[in-house]
Amino acid sequence: MTANTGTAVPTTLQWPETAFVRGHRRTGSDVQFIERTRQDAQQSMGKELQKLILTAPTSQQDLARTELAGFEQLFGRYLQETGPSVLWDKIKLLPEGGAKPYNDLARPETAKVKDLLDKLVVLKLNGGLGTSMGCKGPKSTISVRNELTFLDLTVQQIEHLNRTHGTDVPLVLMNSFNTDEDTLKVLQRYGKLQLQIHTFNQSRYPRINRESLLPIGNSFTSDNTESWYPPGHGDVYQSLVNSGLLKQFLDSGKKYVFISNIDNLGATVDLNILNFLMEQEQPPEFVMEVTDKTRADVKGGTLVEYEGKLRLLEIAQVPKEHVDEFKSVSKFKIFNTNNLWISLDAIKRVTDDQSLHMEIIVNPKTLDNGVNVIQLETAVGAAIKSFEGAMGINVPRRRFLPVKTTSDLLIVMSNLYSLHTGALQMNPKRSFPQGPLVKLGSHFSKVKDYLSRFSSIPDMLELDHLTVSGDVTFGKNVSLKGTVIIIANHGDRIDIPAGALLENKIVSGNLRILDH
Repeated sequence: MTANTGTAVPTTLQWPETAFVRGHRRTGSDVQFIERTRQDAQQSMGKELQKLILTAPTSQQDLARTELAGFEQLFGRYLQETGPSVLWDKIKLLPEGGAKPYNDLARPETAKVKDLLDKLVVLKLNGGLGTSMGCKGPKSTISVRNELTFLDLTVQQIEHLNRTHGTDVPLVLMNSFNTDEDTLKVLQRYGKLQLQIHTFNQSRYPRINRESLLPIGNSFTSDNTESWYPPGHGDVYQSLVNSGLLKQFLDSGKKYVFISNIDNLGATVDLNILNFLMEQEQPPEFVMEVTDKTRADVKGGTLVEYEGKLRLLEIAQVPKEHVDEFKSVSKFKIFNTNNLWISLDAIKRVTDDQSLHMEIIVNPKTLDNGVNVIQLETAVGAAIKSFEGAMGINVPRRRFLPVKTTSDLLIVMSNLYSLHTGALQMNPKRSFPQGPLVKLGSHFSKVKDYLSRFSSIPDMLELDHLTVSGDVTFGKNVSLKGTVIIIANHGDRIDIPAGALLENKIVSGNLRILDH
């Protein structure tokens, strides 16, 4: 995952404001000029892509041609589509039944479980690097609990499922060119487990110079990885087809794929959801797991009804004057966990007939050499409107346990959770079904620094809120309860002593402890 120096914006192209003055009507010559400019940009890009294909080794040119054809189509949409991707007045709240309550789902009979699992494929999105947490290599190889990595836990879950039920659920990893090589090395240690593991790479698209609208790279085989980028997890559909795995799974009788982020430790195979899908007379082609929004989730994408279909609405699509409304927990009550259950037959249909549509995410970045570039990306959940009978299922919070930061890492490493066959389970002694809100400052942002600041992970069973800022360390066997705020001012250091109990306290730079 590269450092993002810009803001990811799901949108279609906003032609530069210099093209016309806001409030003035475009003349026919204006429209013609803009259209010619677009056509020139499209033709110039096409020529550059052909040059890039020819730089690939002969054995890779077919792959290069396939991938860059997808990119060229996305670039064409970027040039052609104008205006906002949604009109706020057309957005409607979910209709009754739009998100089915999880508690309404029936647990399958034990005798049915093997048959259900025999029709399932599990796919983890594994394209991200651990750079945002100060680690090298794939994020999935970071240790998160008992020295086990995200990948270890995922493999353990699926292998246990297969052994318990005598089934053969395959695990599929969608890697990126950033994570593929290192992931394949790690997979060698799982060779003796009862588990099929397949991998495929998502596409590799060229970064676009923001000024010239042309690729910044000049060779398909260039070692300069800054010239290329993985185009978001919306690429999973076409890349799964291109890999040949979709056909293989359909030929072997598989019906559904469960897709989730590999860093979401709550995204385990759920038999109740799988049973619901299989017992419907007209099974939904696409199910998105959503969960209740809290104040910590106000930026998360939500499900809405738009022009008669379910649609994923992201905060970057929302007009500025409606952002507070979007963040409202009382109006938009749920958000997308990115746990998705999708019909394999439907994926084949929408890719074959090219009816798959996802909003373009325009992601601006500034490279180390100062060049401003844009990346055109898509998100897997945005495809919900392309499938028939799509719906949401409102799942318990336990199914959304992402580890994006060391603050999240502290929660999953604590006594709030225990580990059973690769799955985390909330401690039954916890009074509340939700975990605490934890905010660790910049001194903790890298995993190495974070680990060095805890002699042992504190007791957090009764913690509601923790904020830590500045140069702070924790001794062994510290207990945190209620709301705890620890702030070391610049130049100060706070060492929380071993065995300390902090309950509803503010700890300041001179270690004064105040009632909160």
